[in-house]
Amino acid sequence: MNAPAPTHRPALSMLDLVAVREGGTVAQALQIALRTAQHAEKLGFARYWLAEHHNMPGIASSATAVLVGYIAGGTSRIRVGSGGVMLPNHAPLVVAEAFGTLAELYPGRIDLGLGRAPGTDPATMRALRRSRVETADDFPQDVAELQRLLGPVQPGQRLVAMPGAGTNVPIWLLGSSLFSAQLAAQEGLPYAFASHFAPRLMHQAIDLYRSLYQPSAAWPKPYVAIGVPLIAAPTDDEAEYLASSTYQRVLSILTGNRLSLQPPVENYAARLQPQERAAIGDFLAAAVIGGPDTVRDGLTTLAQETGADELILVCDVYDPALRLRSLDIAAQAHSATGQATAAAL
Repeated sequence: MNAPAPTHRPALSMLDLVAVREGGTVAQALQIALRTAQHAEKLGFARYWLAEHHNMPGIASSATAVLVGYIAGGTSRIRVGSGGVMLPNHAPLVVAEAFGTLAELYPGRIDLGLGRAPGTDPATMRALRRSRVETADDFPQDVAELQRLLGPVQPGQRLVAMPGAGTNVPIWLLGSSLFSAQLAAQEGLPYAFASHFAPRLMHQAIDLYRSLYQPSAAWPKPYVAIGVPLIAAPTDDEAEYLASSTYQRVLSILTGNRLSLQPPVENYAARLQPQERAAIGDFLAAAVIGGPDTVRDGLTTLAQETGADELILVCDVYDPALRLRSLDIAAQAHSATGQATAAAL
């Protein structure tokens, strides 16, 4: 691994799946997301992203562009965007018009993160794109088309996104494998690695991205963000207890029996089979779970090992108030790692 030692404290951001809690409603989940974004803004987080999922019980982030507008409208400074829009599900023109509209409403605050996986099952994917089913092979062409549609109108250009043209909404590529790392490097785009659920190739993908990076006008240097599952509490024991909600969610994903976000359970991990604990551990290998000192050390280690410019926290705590407290502790622990020298982009 050849990641540079960080010379500054990485920016903190957040990715929200907008989990519906057991016993709660979608409306409540959306309200919790807004309150969390407002809190993250007060803490000085760089951005707040929403993830696109479809046909998944317990996840309310399917209409991603609508949610981005909702969060941006309820905040004033923090960048808001998609983490990400699953491009195979959408025509590039529709994405350009949606995010172009958001950029006109909230200038300088909108991000467009793009993923190449459908983020859903094949039947739902076909329902989203009825005319034809996109594949990952179309992704580079679709990204290039989006770049054209969001850039300045060129002489003779017949297809113009309105709104969208000339907004230059920042495009990020997201990924959990090496493909998007190579494409982001080739196009001179920022890269976010999905280590919050697939950390196995994190170091390899980041190294590949940096080694192949071709500077662009908007991004003269590579820019790396990594997803970090984060549960913080006053003590390690309480954080482990709260994390049992995340463990239940992960196990439900791995077994194909998706659930809403469940309340925490005492000694949950001890009740699992060894292979279940191992599978959850692999899924959450990049997680930082613990009290203030543990969180500080965990965030510092991730920053040193990856040289990441930004840590995007994924914080699934059942009690919304304790989720905000978790972000407070993380922000305080993070500030103890050193003085930031780079402004959020």
